[in-house]
Amino acid sequence: MTDTLIPNGCKTNGPVESGYFKKGCNPFAQTGRSKLQNKRVLLNQQIIKQMRMRAGAENLLKATSNNKVREQVVLELSYVNSDLQLLMEQLEGLNSSVEVYQNVQETSSIPLIPLGLKETKDVDFSVALKDFILEHYSEDGSNFQDEIDDLMDLRQACRTPSRNPSGVDLLANYFSQLSFLETRFFSPTRQIGIFFTWYDSFTGVPVCQQNISLEKASMLFNMAALYSQIGTRADRQTQTGLEDAIAAFQKSAGVLHYLKETFTHTPSYDMSPAMLSMLIRLMLAQAQECLFEQITLPGIRNEFFSLLRIAQEAAKVGETYGEVHQSMIQTPIKNNVPFFWTTMSELKTNHYKSLAHYFVSTALLDHQLTPSDDEDKQEKALSQIYDAMPEGRSPLDILKDKEERRRIGKAHLQRSIMGHEEAIRIHSRCRDLQKLYILSDILQAGLRRSLTKFEQNDKEEEFTDYMLAPDIISKTEKKAEMEIPAATKVKVKDLFQRLGPLSVFSAKQRWSAPRTIRLRLQDRDLGFTLKGDAPVQIQSLDPLCPAAAEGLKEGDYLVAVGDTECRWLGVSDVMKLLKDVDEEGVNIRVVSMLDSSSQPMPTKSATYGGLPKTYSMICLAHDEDDKKSRKVAKKPSFLSWGLKNKQKSGSTLSLPNADYNGPWNRPCPTYPNSYNESALY
Repeated sequence: MTDTLIPNGCKTNGPVESGYFKKGCNPFAQTGRSKLQNKRVLLNQQIIKQMRMRAGAENLLKATSNNKVREQVVLELSYVNSDLQLLMEQLEGLNSSVEVYQNVQETSSIPLIPLGLKETKDVDFSVALKDFILEHYSEDGSNFQDEIDDLMDLRQACRTPSRNPSGVDLLANYFSQLSFLETRFFSPTRQIGIFFTWYDSFTGVPVCQQNISLEKASMLFNMAALYSQIGTRADRQTQTGLEDAIAAFQKSAGVLHYLKETFTHTPSYDMSPAMLSMLIRLMLAQAQECLFEQITLPGIRNEFFSLLRIAQEAAKVGETYGEVHQSMIQTPIKNNVPFFWTTMSELKTNHYKSLAHYFVSTALLDHQLTPSDDEDKQEKALSQIYDAMPEGRSPLDILKDKEERRRIGKAHLQRSIMGHEEAIRIHSRCRDLQKLYILSDILQAGLRRSLTKFEQNDKEEEFTDYMLAPDIISKTEKKAEMEIPAATKVKVKDLFQRLGPLSVFSAKQRWSAPRTIRLRLQDRDLGFTLKGDAPVQIQSLDPLCPAAAEGLKEGDYLVAVGDTECRWLGVSDVMKLLKDVDEEGVNIRVVSMLDSSSQPMPTKSATYGGLPKTYSMICLAHDEDDKKSRKVAKKPSFLSWGLKNKQKSGSTLSLPNADYNGPWNRPCPTYPNSYNESALY
């Protein structure tokens, strides 16, 4: 385990094993980001406490007919719902606290939106894996305590990853280990009693399942969130920093797309297809914004073609943010996305479209057509920024007519001014946006620049011209694209490789207990041959040889010769061990593969495929201390709850709403009181 450790180098209030922690993880870092994550943990704990209280109160309402008791319980439920609403607002505030994720040197860039990491509970793999190793592989589970400890240490480290490539590598390492773990220990026909609990990053609602797919999906979400935080932290005043930001946001979108395509029925709302599609658009929009900043970083040449090009680039950014905003205001996403996110995307839509109109106006007002200019080239460039030319005029007529250029340029300035004013109005509408003083300064500066330009080209004797400038066609030389990082498929060493090759020794296979066979030579012959790669199999067994008499069977796998383990040895290596067998013989250990088709299927399974799945609030049914010993009550399928229980009282998973009419006559809002399939997807 020491090969993945680096010196801690930080003071702590608690013990640290040998002063080291895993590379890519710093659980003791006292940064603004870590403090926010700690607040998220506390909020999640308070939310689940309130939801347990509400579940108990609703159950009491069902069980009692005493009117006084019912009145008291309804009153207590109103208090619990109020507390839950306040906790949800605090969680939304955490998702809106973007300033702590920005680069400290940023003084002139619009803040970007990062994703917060999903939080989880501790998982104790020790007992369940030891029992499974003993039962399934017939090995002493205590011999694998070091491997189990390494796995638990790795998972714990993933809860506090560093905001750099080492942190991403840490998450990718654990994600790859989960694939090995799933094949080794998670059989499709049985559960081993390990519960994974993850909290929704937007609502704080916990999801608890025995399915390791929830763990894998949540790890991918956190990997995408970490990439978004790396992109947000990049220094966007340098080309290198912008390149890092662009790559990070594109990788974040790629991981989210991979998550959406791989885990199609995730029970947590923040990983539903609709939410993931919106997050992918958001990451790509921020990557496109960084591409625009990369183009404009060296400065914008005050030249006709350059200004038109920048105008179309700005229009592209505005268009992508417009798509993000439209996806955010759709039901049911709008009920769970922070108001800060929605207003920020709407603000940027107006801001960048206003910039596009300003650059077009500057090109028309400041650059008159001269005899030395290429008329055909300017005509083609101007015609490509409009779907339809203003008032049906030809591009060449506009270019040659000075007054017409000025009139259309002023129309673009008017739209630029209106767009900036709308962006400022949106900024004042959101309390969290008002805290971003840099953003306010940028918006005011853009408005002043457009007003100044308009005043310079306005004539007092002119009548008001009500011409509306047409929209600008968006175009970009480099479009932001999803990039699935190699980190999602990183190669790691299987922690439990001592159990044998994964292709043979897996959870889906059934094995007999190891048998010890005494091999003795008979006429200098063992009575069988070997075949296959590691582990080797017995073939061409002579039924009359001594080994067959002691129980050796055709097709048995040879796992040990004497005291030497042979699970990873090929035929040539095993033959070297057997060539020195004398008349006294040698002990070998073999196992037989059993028929797995006779295993009974469970009545309920927490799977993501065609089998029913158990959703969320298993954790409400039992306390954390005794959940291993108590039997879990069967729950209805998550996706079928809203369809099968419309006449029943509200789910214990539902979040509070303002109008509470009692659990026997409660209206069903879109989310999260109703978990039907159409609402989710």
